[in-house]
Amino acid sequence: MLLNRKLSVAISILVALALVVVFFWARATVTVNQSIYSSGVISTSPGVGVFADADCTTSLASVNWGSIAAGTSATQTFYVKNTGTGSISLSLAAGSWSPTFASTYITVSWNQQGTNLTAGQSVAATVTLTVSSSITGVTNFSNTLTISGTG
Repeated sequence: MLLNRKLSVAISILVALALVVVFFWARATVTVNQSIYSSGVISTSPGVGVFADADCTTSLASVNWGSIAAGTSATQTFYVKNTGTGSISLSLAAGSWSPTFASTYITVSWNQQGTNLTAGQSVAATVTLTVSSSITGVTNFSNTLTISGTG
């Protein structure tokens, strides 16, 4: 009877160990996969280049307006090219004025607001700087012209 009891305890221990081994082995090797269908549209980032020449080979980094009399305007022509892969709509903004109140008397505009350009297309842009006849307190100015392509 003692032998049966020892044998019974040994078998119970072996069964328990086997269950523990199977449990941990099963947890370690279970892999669950879930496939999800995917589709979409690839969007491209618009790119805008500003150039001094019609061939769009010489980048334009700044514009020098020179000396402009009160009540007059000056124009500059440069070339804007869509360097991205999608279509874009052009816009121009003048900001970072120095002195800050110069924008009260000086305006910047151009002839390409809202123009659409396809990839690789370029256009001549005429930018006009107009100085109010009532300008006071500004002898020198600077600003930043930002040409944006939205697409």
